[in-house]
Amino acid sequence: MMCPFHKATTLAEHYDQGLHLARHHKLPEGYPAPQPSACWPKENIALYEKYRDWLLSGGTCEHATHNIYLPIAGHVFGLNLKPHWELDLEQDLERALDYTRAKQSGKDWIKACRNGLNKFRRFLRLERGLGEEYKVTPFDSARVTSGLPEWLVQELDRFQRLQQRNWREARIEENIRRFWSGYLRMWRFFVEERQVLEVVDLKRQHVLDYVDKRLDEGYSITGVNKDLRDLRSFLFFLMDEGYTLPQSLLRIPCLKQPEPLPRYLTDEQVGKLREGFEQEIRESKLESHRRLALLGRAAFYLLWQGGMRLGEVEELRLEDLDLGQKRLSVRDGKGRKDRTVYLPETAICALQEYLAVRGEGSGDHVFLYRNAPLRKDLIRGRLKAVGDKVGVKVFPHRLRHTCATQLLNAGCRVTSIQRFLGHKELSSTMIYAKAHDQTVAEDYFAAMEKVEQRIQIGEDK
Repeated sequence: MMCPFHKATTLAEHYDQGLHLARHHKLPEGYPAPQPSACWPKENIALYEKYRDWLLSGGTCEHATHNIYLPIAGHVFGLNLKPHWELDLEQDLERALDYTRAKQSGKDWIKACRNGLNKFRRFLRLERGLGEEYKVTPFDSARVTSGLPEWLVQELDRFQRLQQRNWREARIEENIRRFWSGYLRMWRFFVEERQVLEVVDLKRQHVLDYVDKRLDEGYSITGVNKDLRDLRSFLFFLMDEGYTLPQSLLRIPCLKQPEPLPRYLTDEQVGKLREGFEQEIRESKLESHRRLALLGRAAFYLLWQGGMRLGEVEELRLEDLDLGQKRLSVRDGKGRKDRTVYLPETAICALQEYLAVRGEGSGDHVFLYRNAPLRKDLIRGRLKAVGDKVGVKVFPHRLRHTCATQLLNAGCRVTSIQRFLGHKELSSTMIYAKAHDQTVAEDYFAAMEKVEQRIQIGEDK
């Protein structure tokens, strides 16, 4: 009869017990198995505990931490009996995955272990001061421009690099792909369907034909007008480069469209959202869930009471916070402009409560998810999830619209709102007055009440 294990008191003992219970009967004879923690360099045991703390402080759930991420990291130490700073981040870590395969583990488990090794590799890189390992594949314009005239590809490439100066660093790769997608859509039509091989071949009618084609395919007037504005910008660029173009190409007007009013939330809807975030925090049973709920609430307040854009929230840095003065700085915002955002006490408290559980990251981003800067759609997803629970249709930019509308109706000067939101033109801010100006509404109802009173007096006579 097997003697029961004594209760493990250290993380290393937990690993040793798991290793003892591991199924090795399918392991090929003579295949190396991980050694227990007693064989590890003592520096590795200390780092093992630090890795555990790093995972949990970053919001990784305890189940995944103790059942996937820590065991596979332990296998790395057990198969490579040398100090952690001597580990090869590729070959030595791959041994742990080879061992998992050799035990004939299932595909799902191997996939989970591979993810765990990637996480451990990232932790080791940060420990060594190597920073993040970015694996974004650079956009290759040559791959998508085959068949187009060489002069056109060269000029588009130069124009893209010029435009790129106005793009935020975090959105460069995304914007590059969007740039080429839009311009190639237009120019493939001109080249392949209208045989435009030189810029002098481009005619006004070709552009009008393209507009008709897009509308027939069901694309919105807004999207078609964007294409027309982009084309005009590129044509002006070509003129600056010495190309000769007819003026008629530069005077093609955009399609008329109604000026859309910004959609905002009512005070009641905002109240429901706020309570929804508070309820998420109250009902969080796991520490990882509570941390995510605190993150979502803090981001909600910045989008609503700070009137910030989603990208500005995602890119916010610790050095930009000045919570003592109830403000923060938005750096490199839309149009590469900086501005100051002021925050009320509720937003400050929400930020402070989140920062208390933020954990460590590879950089100084305010918002982290599992020790990394936020993925693009995390905040959007959290906002939608809470909105669905309380019956409010909401997305990040609608909260910015709501902030502006509420400030206007509370009597804030429109020029102050303009600076607060970072609008270049006052007309961009005045659109909120068209959507809902409480002063106009109150004046209207007060005046109409007097009209009705006069009519009633006349009827009484």
